[in-house]
Amino acid sequence: MSQHHDHFEPPADQRPFLKTPAGWVLIGFLAIGAFYLVTEHTAHLFGFLPFAFLLACPLMHLFMHGGHGGHGGHQDHGKSAGPASDSASTKDVQP
Repeated sequence: MSQHHDHFEPPADQRPFLKTPAGWVLIGFLAIGAFYLVTEHTAHLFGFLPFAFLLACPLMHLFMHGGHGGHGGHQDHGKSAGPASDSASTKDVQP
């Protein structure tokens, strides 16, 4: 009797490190360390908070400008631009 499995499970040596038992232990130690770092150094974190807000402003400016196509993609829809189009429109007008 053969059993057919539809899912593929890679061998243990090809799994990502964080999915191994040693990876879970590392995640646990990092979580505990982060907890103690935050609880013991809260004063330092609150002291850094105003500078973090100031640093967030230029970072948001840099990373959020991609949402509207950058600075090179501005187009005037329905408006003429430049002196060439102005001179063409003045030639049609008779004084």
